[in-house]
Amino acid sequence: MRDPRPHVGEPLAVDLLNTRWMSADGPRDLLIDCDGLRCWLTANDLADRCVPDERTRQALLSARDAILRTVCEDDAEELNRILDHGRIRRVLTDTGPAEHPDVPRPEWLAAWLAADNLLHLLRERPGRIKQCAHPQCVLFFYDTSKNGTRRWHSMAACGNRAKAARHYAKKS
Repeated sequence: MRDPRPHVGEPLAVDLLNTRWMSADGPRDLLIDCDGLRCWLTANDLADRCVPDERTRQALLSARDAILRTVCEDDAEELNRILDHGRIRRVLTDTGPAEHPDVPRPEWLAAWLAADNLLHLLRERPGRIKQCAHPQCVLFFYDTSKNGTRRWHSMAACGNRAKAARHYAKKS
């Protein structure tokens, strides 16, 4: 299955949020079934580490809701429940210190990795996970602009639509 989403390539936690989007036909959800889950796992280089079954899909849906609640409502309770499913295991190897995710129940690995990724993003640049400013867009992005003022998930898509709408409003 080809990834049908209009915006990909964001960090794992944000990419999970972007499994829901608006199309010309209305709202879409990539994680509606295990085929979509397989597509998402493949897009994020997790296909060889995670089983694309219903248990993994349900865990990932829980993580998506928890990440959304954390980002939009500043409520981390659900996110912390997701994080309780695993930990970082630190070990000393022949090449030096290493860190590995330790998630005892395999169906929670992708969900835990997305939740853990959110922690890294929030530590790195708090306030940089944003929803696109276009009123009909539900997509998110991680703002890596120098001054943190990016407004659109894509200037070519939503940014240009907003500019065109302002232009036509002035002409009327």
